[in-house]
Amino acid sequence: MQVSHTSAAVSAAFDDPNLIAYAGLVPVVAGMSAGADSIDDLNVLRHGAMPDVFAGIRAPSTLGTFLRSFTHGHALQLHAVHRRFLGALAAHTPLLPGADAMAFIDVDSTHKRVYGRTKQGAEYGRFKGIRTLHPLLATVCTPGSRPVIAGVRMRRGKAADSRGAPKFVSEALATAVEAGCTGTRILRADSQFYNAGVIAACRRAGAHFSITTGMNPSIKRAVHSIPDEEWQQISYPTAVPDPATGELISDAEVAEIPQYTAFSSRKKAERVTARLIVRRVRDLAKPAVAGEQGELFPLWRYHPFFTDNPAETLQAEREHRHHAVVEQVIADSKASALAHLPSGHFHANAAWLTLWAMTYNLLRATGALTSAFHAKATTATLRTHLVQIPARIARSARRITLHLPHNWPWQHAWTHLFDTAHDPPGPA
Repeated sequence: MQVSHTSAAVSAAFDDPNLIAYAGLVPVVAGMSAGADSIDDLNVLRHGAMPDVFAGIRAPSTLGTFLRSFTHGHALQLHAVHRRFLGALAAHTPLLPGADAMAFIDVDSTHKRVYGRTKQGAEYGRFKGIRTLHPLLATVCTPGSRPVIAGVRMRRGKAADSRGAPKFVSEALATAVEAGCTGTRILRADSQFYNAGVIAACRRAGAHFSITTGMNPSIKRAVHSIPDEEWQQISYPTAVPDPATGELISDAEVAEIPQYTAFSSRKKAERVTARLIVRRVRDLAKPAVAGEQGELFPLWRYHPFFTDNPAETLQAEREHRHHAVVEQVIADSKASALAHLPSGHFHANAAWLTLWAMTYNLLRATGALTSAFHAKATTATLRTHLVQIPARIARSARRITLHLPHNWPWQHAWTHLFDTAHDPPGPA
């Protein structure tokens, strides 16, 4: 692509009061939806004819003052708003198709690097020499949908991975029910959430669990007691990364111990007996040297998880491995609103985190209302196709008409979204 004619024939001027850069914000309203990743970036809403289309646009300094006024109690109130908002989105859009049959709740934590020594709660945690905050989040998805966010919590940088996990899991499971997940619910989590409190929370909520265990001495003894003939071959249609090395693997073996008792050192009421499913992959860290004798006994790396998922062994293993979808949400956050935690105040950042979660769910609902393609598109794609569209406004008979670009590739999708948002359907 090149500039028409000569560069001397082209000029630029910021002088049209009837233009808006984000016409997609008419059906989808939020500064974060437009891509704002800091308080100052919320200025993207203050240009051209935006005040004619939207009411109540505030300056970034006003929004910063508002966020800094948050206390712990206000953050809890915002969490409650987030839960009700997700429930309303799920009731009026096809956000979680099939939730009445099967839903997965994934819990994970992440570290977000921050800069500046005055940020409250920022500490040297897992990464040497790097100050972080330590958010915790839970997502909900079905076999036919992308994940949405059921809950978030901001924590100090040194907070243990599982700190507050049982209560957080209870809230996430309750939120999933409010969002229409009335069928089988399975909580999936990594080994940092392998504790009696998390599993007890699942059982109180009537949900199943599928949690990576790691290789503690009891698990090792159980794994090495599995007879060789019980290992089943499994092949992955697309290669998956090995959790230990990051290498891509396409073949593995899976076996199961049907009755494994976890937390046997605790009192009897806290012990849990369920399935221990183990995946093993060949350890290729020390490949054979040419000319030397091949290995007499293959070396394996083991990846066990503890579950009461009623599915057959290979299906349960595949479903557990899909826990990685929560990592996609974390990556999305760091490429958008959580590229920065914008305030020096801890509770302001906690509010920012929750507002991002609400915005993320709003964009997911936007995609679900638009088309089958957009229902599974990434957040960046939704912004490009549906939000970041320039428009010129025209006024006539006290009405505003948006004039959008001719031949916009996603015109029909945007029009369908606009019509649906202005004539919303009843509860799904």
